[in-house]
Amino acid sequence: MADFETPALTEFQLVPHIKKGSMAHSQTFAAKPEFQEDLGFPGELEEGWEDVAVKKLGELTTKYRGLKVFLDSCVKCGACTDKCHYYLGTADPLNMPVARQDLLRSVYRRYYTFAGKYFPWLVGARKMTKGMLDKWYCYFHQCSQCRRCSVFCPYGIDTAEISMAAREIMDAVSVGQKYCNEIIGKVYKIGNNLGLPEKALVNTLEGLEEDVKDETGIDVRFPVDQAGADVLLITPSADFFAEPHIDGLIGYGKVFHQAGINWTLSSHASEAGNFGMFIGSYENMRRVALRIREAALDLKVKRIVVGECGHAWRVAYSFWNTLIGVGHGGNDPYAKALQQQLDPNYPAPQHIIELTYDLIQKGALTLDKSANDDQRVTFHDSCNVARASRMGTMPGGQFVLPREVIKSSVNHYFDMAPETIHENTFCCGGGGGILTDDLIEIRVKGAQPRMQALMDVVQEYDVNYLAAICAICKSQFSKVLPYYKFPMDMIGSVHGLVSNAIQLGAKQ
Repeated sequence: MADFETPALTEFQLVPHIKKGSMAHSQTFAAKPEFQEDLGFPGELEEGWEDVAVKKLGELTTKYRGLKVFLDSCVKCGACTDKCHYYLGTADPLNMPVARQDLLRSVYRRYYTFAGKYFPWLVGARKMTKGMLDKWYCYFHQCSQCRRCSVFCPYGIDTAEISMAAREIMDAVSVGQKYCNEIIGKVYKIGNNLGLPEKALVNTLEGLEEDVKDETGIDVRFPVDQAGADVLLITPSADFFAEPHIDGLIGYGKVFHQAGINWTLSSHASEAGNFGMFIGSYENMRRVALRIREAALDLKVKRIVVGECGHAWRVAYSFWNTLIGVGHGGNDPYAKALQQQLDPNYPAPQHIIELTYDLIQKGALTLDKSANDDQRVTFHDSCNVARASRMGTMPGGQFVLPREVIKSSVNHYFDMAPETIHENTFCCGGGGGILTDDLIEIRVKGAQPRMQALMDVVQEYDVNYLAAICAICKSQFSKVLPYYKFPMDMIGSVHGLVSNAIQLGAKQ
């Protein structure tokens, strides 16, 4: 195990006493020059970088009006201080959202406000220096962009937007993170976050077909690049190779099979995840998303369905319309062609949970709950789904629909405490580009509030299955659960439960 102390789980969630600088040593690996250059960023810190950083900050506050409002409107009321899982887990005061924001806000005030230019000591304005850059790199990679603080902020200040801006500025002067930037480069070169080439993807799916046939006796297909399919499934690449993710992919395939839906994956755009959002680069976010538009047009599909991935769904739901013209928003010829091609009777895009929920409501699927009677299930609301998207036609559908799919598949379901779920959900601790082992300490400590809530339902209801609809959440929990004395394999996909319960063959 690592050389740090795992936070204790107690009877109640405690707000810690401040431990100044307790996470100042945290440092994620920096991106190599070639990773930077592949994304259109400089490879090395050059002379005059301070001016470049300040100019970029001014550009962002002009381009994104919300960012300027967030930087100008904070009154230091403290409503956010104990809402961040990283502060609760580390006690470092710079992990209070307001203090983390001020690392950027103080520079903004120094160069872009009257008081900061002429009376910097009066308003806490500070110059852009190498020391400040180092603090940015440390603490803005201790923010998972979960947006929980914004729920409790009386002004709605969104720390995620500030963290994204800080990372975009750092990339603009060559100081990027290896984990995120290398992954984005893999998407450009190969098509997915894992660097899984087409032949390996096809072989994996052929093996999956054999496994499902051996298990069920039914030929369930997992097609790739099938032109003319009705549905293009865009799913996180983790679904192709690892537990518990692959159980979800098997569930998707069974749902499509039993509903008689003609579907396909794309080797050109096999990845739903979009790390361009994590680094705050809308240009890179668009470049990643364009592969999906290209695949949809090339395969002539009628619907685009997104698999179980939290930030992928946020990007799809909130940004695809203007980035690539899925739904309404894009107005270039290719966007308009895609809008004409997609079936207007379905949401564009649609989440796999929405699709499965609708099929259950229509009686198109038969689910045997008793197949999951060994599972006592709770559900983790993933941040980017809970606080940055919707599902279905009802307000709060992103909370209702996943639970209804679960309850249709199991007999034993129990929610965690209300103050820890829905829009109040605690982050898994690994989102926002933090899911890398060089940041394992902040990941483990940041998971403490969610582990606290999980412990409560384990003790009260003997819960043994933690369901999630986010690939990063599943990967994070697989890693951190043992630190808190929970079994690694208690984390699972929602569609893993569907896969166990679904009755294939003749409809009843």
